[in-house]
Amino acid sequence: MKNDYTYAVARIRVREQELLSRADIEQLRAVREAEDILRFLAERGWGDGSGKQRAEELLAWETRKSWALMEELLEDVSVLSVLRIPADYHNLKAAVKLCYTKAEIAPERLFEEGGNLDPALLQKCAEEREFHSLPEPMARAAAEASDALLHTGDGQICDRILDRASLEAVYEAGRASREPVLKAYAALAAAAADIRIAARCGRCGKSLEFLISALAPLEELQAEGLARSALEGEEALAEYLVSAGFGAAAEALLVSDAAFEKWYRDQIIRLIRPQKANPFTAGPLAAYLLAREQEIWSVRMILTVKQNGLPEELLQERLGEMYV
Repeated sequence: MKNDYTYAVARIRVREQELLSRADIEQLRAVREAEDILRFLAERGWGDGSGKQRAEELLAWETRKSWALMEELLEDVSVLSVLRIPADYHNLKAAVKLCYTKAEIAPERLFEEGGNLDPALLQKCAEEREFHSLPEPMARAAAEASDALLHTGDGQICDRILDRASLEAVYEAGRASREPVLKAYAALAAAAADIRIAARCGRCGKSLEFLISALAPLEELQAEGLARSALEGEEALAEYLVSAGFGAAAEALLVSDAAFEKWYRDQIIRLIRPQKANPFTAGPLAAYLLAREQEIWSVRMILTVKQNGLPEELLQERLGEMYV
């Protein structure tokens, strides 16, 4: 059957047993050298088996492996496309900026894995400044961002246009999804991003017009109200978030940006955990991908701290819950 996910979910149940647990993460935190962490991960099946991959190569490999599994299990991976949208817009932004600066950087060093679109296509569109082959509304946002960068040289304007377009695309794709977990994830991701943007712009003293133009319009958060409260200060922003039903987010934001990010990532894990008991839809596949994203992010954070000799407290305030 076209929408029978029973076999795919059964395969995912096996793969879930290979995910890193919170105990595994704590074990990695206790390791002193990054090389020993890479060795631990290789023993857990990470990487290409050569034992020679550097940290970023290893993490990129694992992202590719996750999506390769989805392509193996599903006839049509578009059911999960909402999870690939951020990579598409990241790659589009990288392509547009690379073409403008003409920097001698290999494009593949800037591109992320796991998008819906071939990064080579995005690079070609940016070079030719012809975006009609991209899906709408991405094509429109790409043209606007490219023109803005060309005429102003202001990378922040380019970022603002494409970041908002990315949020809107994720949000709308979530609303269109038939999978409740993807609907909920998209709404959470977009809301968290808007809160993050509002808090940052409020501290920087950006204008109301600038801030509203940077926020994605959401049913969960009214853009003008969010923007005005952010410009009044952190306490006003927190009060607005409480009134909008984001009390826990407000509490975390008042502690620190790191606490807010931890709140967001923990919310994702809590959102997807019920999929462990769902055998019949694509929800468990989406949950697995998000769990892997959390896993890879956590490993990257630990490696960054170890490689750069940063304080262990950075891990304490950032690392949160895991799927298993």
